[in-house]
Amino acid sequence: MSENDEATDYIDIDFDDGTQVRCEVQGVFDLDGEEYIALLPEDGSDDVYLYGYHEYEEDQTYELVDILDDDLFQRVSDRYDEVAAEQAEIDEELAAEEDAEAEAEEEAAEEDSEE
Repeated sequence: MSENDEATDYIDIDFDDGTQVRCEVQGVFDLDGEEYIALLPEDGSDDVYLYGYHEYEEDQTYELVDILDDDLFQRVSDRYDEVAAEQAEIDEELAAEEDAEAEAEEEAAEEDSEE
C-alpha cells in the first residue's frame, strides 16, 4: 500500500441511493497486475471499502471500479489483509526504533547533566 506521511488523502464516494461518504485512502495495492484501493469511511464504521482503481496520469483523474465477482472480491480482501498486516508490522518496528532512539537520547542527556 502506498503511504503519504505528509497529508492524508480522502475520496468522496457517491452511492446509487444519493448518499455520499467521505473516506480516508488507506492505500493502493496490487493483485495480479491490477491495482485496488482500500478506503476507510469517516462515518465511524469498521468497514473498509475495496474497489478496483485506475489512475489516469494525463488528466490526473481516477476511477473506482466495483468488484462484482465474489471470488475476485475475496482474493482482493485477502490481499488487503496481508498488506495491512505487513504495514502494521512495519509501523510497529518504526515505533520501536523511535522509542529506542528517544530513550538513548534521554540517557545521553542524563549522563551529560551528571557530569
